[in-house]
Amino acid sequence: MEKKNKRGLIISLISIAVIIIIALIINFVVFNMVEKAEESQEVAESHGIINTNINNNINTDSNVDTSSENVSIVYMTDDISSEGLMEIYKALEWTSEGNIAVKVSTGEPLASNYLDPNLIKDLVQSVDGTIVECNTAYGGSRSNTEMHMQVAKDHGFTDIANVDILDADGSMSLPVSVGKHLNEDYVGKNFANYDSYLVLSHFKGHSMAGYGGAIKNISIGLGSSEGKSWIHSGGTSMTNPWGGEQDAFLESMAEVGKAVSDYLGNGERIVYINVMNRLSVDCDCDGNPAEPDMHDIGILASSDPVALDKACVDLVYSAPDGDSLIERIESRNGVHSIDYAAEIGLGNLNYNLVNI
Repeated sequence: MEKKNKRGLIISLISIAVIIIIALIINFVVFNMVEKAEESQEVAESHGIINTNINNNINTDSNVDTSSENVSIVYMTDDISSEGLMEIYKALEWTSEGNIAVKVSTGEPLASNYLDPNLIKDLVQSVDGTIVECNTAYGGSRSNTEMHMQVAKDHGFTDIANVDILDADGSMSLPVSVGKHLNEDYVGKNFANYDSYLVLSHFKGHSMAGYGGAIKNISIGLGSSEGKSWIHSGGTSMTNPWGGEQDAFLESMAEVGKAVSDYLGNGERIVYINVMNRLSVDCDCDGNPAEPDMHDIGILASSDPVALDKACVDLVYSAPDGDSLIERIESRNGVHSIDYAAEIGLGNLNYNLVNI
């Protein structure tokens, strides 16, 4: 009997010890998770990335005060579908004028992450838009118009709308009114054939710019082949896109982005939508991109390309699995293009994020 009591006591003591150990392990794991999250937040804030709008200003009320000139509205939906894209476009309440261009990236073969034509079809057709693109400056399968049109066909874009390679007949120049690198922006000659621009961008990483979004799509994306070299080189070459100083490249993108916005009625005739899916560290100009290692986030839209890109970057920083893309952005000083674009008046860093 005494032996049984001793055995029972030992078992009870062991059970209590196991419970205490498990509790200590749980506390340790939770503490480290919280500490890591706080460290990530501090790192992000030290780079000027995290905007308190992400945590504090998400507003589902459609009656949002948009009167402040220093705060832009960015709309968001997590519905990455044709219906979600239509809804977020409607939220912009944008009245397009005349001939509508829809700027997309047609994507480099063989396996780039360009926007699926089935995703954008209804929106493009609802505005009776023409899909527009420009030839590349780095070779590849889209470096001349004939090859580029074949890619557009192979990737399904010609099935949903007419496609116009804007620099098929060369370039036209837009004045750059504010900046320290460029005084002209060379876009495709056919750019002037359109009255309004709907800019559909696949948000993702980029091997040179750090990330690609709205600002890149209206700068490098609308640049003719020679215009792309002009931007990449910071205004030192119209034939060689390689070897330019990094910050000069980033700032040149912002400068020509503002030139495009200024030309289109000081931004009145252009709006922007970023789709945050297939969030690879590599651009759609890469035919063999790294496989995304973070989750899809949603679709964001704004009349302000700076606020839109800033909101997308903030969402990447607040994501639990955004480390790879964050590293790509920081390694290229990618956020500098956003900061400089705000500095020269292309848009605002402050925004309210409104869920629809």
